[in-house]
Amino acid sequence: MKPLINLNELCRQPELGERSELGQYGETSFAVSSQVGAKRLGYSVSIVPPGKRVCPFHSHRVNEEMFLILDGTGSLRFGSESYPVKPMDIIACPPGGPEVAHQLINTGDTDLRYLCLSTLDEVDVCEYPDSNKILAMTGPQGARTLRHMSRKKDAVDYWEGELGSDEP
Repeated sequence: MKPLINLNELCRQPELGERSELGQYGETSFAVSSQVGAKRLGYSVSIVPPGKRVCPFHSHRVNEEMFLILDGTGSLRFGSESYPVKPMDIIACPPGGPEVAHQLINTGDTDLRYLCLSTLDEVDVCEYPDSNKILAMTGPQGARTLRHMSRKKDAVDYWEGELGSDEP
């Protein structure tokens, strides 16, 4: 396995990408890590059509992400702020709560293409401030052993549903 890959050549092969689309969300994602032998970092390239975004506004409590804008223009939602993005902008998304929640939106007239880099910690919790959801997951990406999403309002007490010593 070669330790390098040309991203322009990879992205010219749509059959190698994984396409997803739902309403305002849409992207073609190209896995890179497995093709260059990466072990502890996840790499991919995302191509987002005009007017679309990849995923809901979210933050990670454990994993850290970085994005490098390759082509196109868009907007970065980050915490309570919004920033324009253009080629060669690098974006840091450290772990944390709603203050580092992030989302890239293609506000331009051409595809927004960017390199994604993330740590591959197998245990993570994501928060979705717009919908008040929480996602807990364990296991490697693509082979999760636990994946549970719920709304924050569904929180229960630690002891709820447990038998106490004075119960039958």
